[in-house]
Amino acid sequence: MTSDVTPMTFLSLFLPFLAALAAPALVKRFGHNAAWILAIAPALSFVHFALMLPQVAAGGVVTGGYAWVPSFNLSFSWFIDGLSLTFALLITGIGLLIVLYAGGYMKGHPQQGRFLSFLLLFMGAMLGVVVSDSLLMLFVYWELTSITSFLLIGFDHERAASRRAALQALVVTGGGGLLLLAGLIFIWDMSGMTQLSMLVRSGDILRDSPFYLAALLLVLGGAFTKSAQFPFHFWLPNAMEAPTPVSAYLHSATMVKAGVYLLMRLNPVLGDTAAWQILLPFFGGLTMLTGALLAIRQTDLKLMLAYTTVSSLGLLVMLTGFGSDHAIEAAVLYLVAHSLFKGALFMVAGIIDHETGTRDVTKLGGLRRAMPVTFAAALAAAISMAGLPPFFGFLAKEEIYYALAHGNPRAVLFTGIAILGNGLMFAVAFAVALKPFLGKPVKTPKHAHEGPLLLWLGPALLALKGLTIALFSGIAHFYISTPMASAIAGEARPVEISLIPHIGVPLGLSLLTIALGIVLYTQLSAVRGLIDRTFRALGAGPDRL
Repeated sequence: MTSDVTPMTFLSLFLPFLAALAAPALVKRFGHNAAWILAIAPALSFVHFALMLPQVAAGGVVTGGYAWVPSFNLSFSWFIDGLSLTFALLITGIGLLIVLYAGGYMKGHPQQGRFLSFLLLFMGAMLGVVVSDSLLMLFVYWELTSITSFLLIGFDHERAASRRAALQALVVTGGGGLLLLAGLIFIWDMSGMTQLSMLVRSGDILRDSPFYLAALLLVLGGAFTKSAQFPFHFWLPNAMEAPTPVSAYLHSATMVKAGVYLLMRLNPVLGDTAAWQILLPFFGGLTMLTGALLAIRQTDLKLMLAYTTVSSLGLLVMLTGFGSDHAIEAAVLYLVAHSLFKGALFMVAGIIDHETGTRDVTKLGGLRRAMPVTFAAALAAAISMAGLPPFFGFLAKEEIYYALAHGNPRAVLFTGIAILGNGLMFAVAFAVALKPFLGKPVKTPKHAHEGPLLLWLGPALLALKGLTIALFSGIAHFYISTPMASAIAGEARPVEISLIPHIGVPLGLSLLTIALGIVLYTQLSAVRGLIDRTFRALGAGPDRL
């Protein structure tokens, strides 16, 4: 463990907030090109955290901070291990690309400065969540993500749908935050610790407490609302009322994964119990299926992707709580893969909407010649989402089946859920990546053409990253996957899977998933109609209630 009290880490945490203050003035002076200047803030933070990779990969942990309220043992402190470092790199790295994307997407908007300011505030809040060592600091940043997401989702505040979605997200995630606060107070009282760096090494002190179940349920309340687990999943697709840069950032690297981060962070002290291994897989599996079925029901590109995010979050929660060997490693691989392909696909959906005037997949077609770069980025990201080689999503899917596929009835059940959910997501991935681009050209509200550099740079780089880290998986595992898995498990967990296929059950299940996905894709209209009729017959869902 290394103590870090250098001002640079402190500054790296506050750079997004400083950039947020400067955003309106810079946009007023430089217009949409201000995005290039504002992107320097996340770029510097990314570089600072990237420089920690060798130390963390070698087993080191960086802690530090400043006394806040010494009489209550409260501090402004950070705890950077493999888990928090991976999240910090995703938040700042993808955040950098989103800022640039927002510069192009919101070009000419009279409130672009305000929008970029809110976006950078949101980035700073999420960065604080994942590096916080102090329990109180974690909660403050946790609630700040709810407030800043409220401002972003309701950005088009003159529209009733935007106001409703923003208020709904604030109520659900803010209410869950109050549950989390109660859970953190329980944990503080049960352990006597206010620092996560100490808590994760405390062994069974929480599991042995008579208040363990109460603390667990309160923490799950906070995590499930934030990461849109059933029955709290409805706020996330409604948040698509936000401009596309928000959707891309929210779904790939930030707020919706905060609940998953919390569960992973507390796994060493709350996990490995019957309650943990029952509740997380049950709600995660139910969320995975619900999200995947609702995704294939949609025709709006953003809604299709939003519901697959719900499904993916369910898969991550299911894996985090499953309790088998390699389940944690599978969760790590899928989290990284999902961040890359989902960020790219959301930006692609935004480009299509921006350049054609519609994002209804049934009203699009033949765009591949008009938008070749966007098509290439969409196809690459969809291949990773579908779990096909040679992209990182393939490694994640193989590890998922390796972790789940065992002979007992519980494993068979959750393996079946994973196959069905992944098959549905396969179909949605290629529906988003192929339907708008292939076939005969369709007349669209705007004359279709390729977007400017600021729009396609982000999805192209994220799609390319999904390929390169798969091709050089040994390096990615050494610096990212293994340190992250070890931090979640509380013990050494080397990740070794590569692109070289190994004949066995996981590969067979992958082939079964691909076959299911192809069938669903070729029969997409019929499947969409069947699922739509089924959900309508079920009546009002949680959103209506």
